[in-house]
Amino acid sequence: MMSVASPRKSITEKVFERVGGVSYLSSYLKNNNGHNHHHHRKFESDDDEGTMELVQIGAERTKNVLILMSDTGGGHRASAEAIRDAFRLEFGDEYRVFVKDVWKEYTGWPLNNMERSYKFMVKHVQLWKVAFHSTSPRWIHSVYLAAIAAYYAKEVEAGLMEYKPDIIISVHPLMQHIPLWVLKWQGLQKKVIFVTVITDLNTCHPTWFHPGVNRCYCPSEEVAKRALVDGLEESQIRVFGLPIRPSFARAVISKDQLREELEMDPELPAVLLMGGGEGMGPVKETARALGESLFDKELGKPIGQLIIICGRNKNLVSTLESDEWNIPVKVRGFETQMEKWMGSCDCIITKAGPGTIAEALIRGLPIILNNYIPGQEKGNVPYVVDNGAGVFTRSPKETARIVAEWFSTKPDELKRMSENALKLAQPEAVFDIVKDIHDLACQRGPLANIPYMLTSSFTSII
Repeated sequence: MMSVASPRKSITEKVFERVGGVSYLSSYLKNNNGHNHHHHRKFESDDDEGTMELVQIGAERTKNVLILMSDTGGGHRASAEAIRDAFRLEFGDEYRVFVKDVWKEYTGWPLNNMERSYKFMVKHVQLWKVAFHSTSPRWIHSVYLAAIAAYYAKEVEAGLMEYKPDIIISVHPLMQHIPLWVLKWQGLQKKVIFVTVITDLNTCHPTWFHPGVNRCYCPSEEVAKRALVDGLEESQIRVFGLPIRPSFARAVISKDQLREELEMDPELPAVLLMGGGEGMGPVKETARALGESLFDKELGKPIGQLIIICGRNKNLVSTLESDEWNIPVKVRGFETQMEKWMGSCDCIITKAGPGTIAEALIRGLPIILNNYIPGQEKGNVPYVVDNGAGVFTRSPKETARIVAEWFSTKPDELKRMSENALKLAQPEAVFDIVKDIHDLACQRGPLANIPYMLTSSFTSII
């Protein structure tokens, strides 16, 4: 078998595009029906690798998977990368996976500004609350998305054409409607597999649900019920859990080994204090309260140790490192190996982000939730508390008191919550998702080169 083609434009296409523009390119594609005859060979340029690949068209080829995401919160990218890594582990070179923010790369305002707008609104949380709930009615978000589609559909289409996906996976609530309209526009709805992977554990914005998808992967039964209410069929819905990095699902290193590797105290129980990627929330106040509560003044020694993850907040790192501590404390910035830090600890303090919750459950960590973003994170609090896997309090002093009790007078409560967390955990979710997508691709049979072509009118679809 010859090596597999890159989804980039062929040299011929690029020459047509650069010399004659879109009309020449479109004409070329139409005349060639979107691909060369089976007995032809062609060269393609792979811009990312800077190399030339020899391709025999007609041989079995790698399928292109395009994962649509946006950095509006860290969870969407984390889920996208987890799915990408699971594809590689399960199927090797059978799939070529691209994780892309097509909105940011190909469109204009407001789509290309979603990340900045989201961070601004979350910082001024009431703005986000209004935006979330005011756009929930279907007639409102449908009109809004249709208007944006009418304006930017050509750009989105160009983005899809760039990667020529056989499978599209959306991990963002605003990335169902417009791509599906584009596929309908091109007559590719029955050729391209389109699935949604919902990354909110409980409370979901209605834009997550679109009846035109082949699959909607829900992280919980609560979300699956909402999908049914919003018009999806049972045959479209699968409940596998939230996709978490494979390194969490299949870690084999023991807690003792991790503590030795991370230079932690081997005996003292440990609490992990998370500030998210941006190091937000009452991290400093909670850390200092824990510094007092985890030191037994009568015995003159610590009853626990503290790990603080400050994310990208360098000022917070500097401030906490300059403090004097009576207990063992490690202050860290942005971490890429959270599976190790979680695996070395006995409980966690964090805001109610779905990814962090799912990771903590896999590690069997009782969770103290100290905040949530209104809208999509609000439902995560009862998901944890009602299932006996943690508690909720916004008070740093109350948080410190609870941890001190878990580490001294209430170890049974800590153990019970740890067991409940493990019952909720779904470590194989990401593998279940990619295997089901693979099954969909197999049911569809051999995927031929799909003739993505620039089209001329979007009005009829709206």
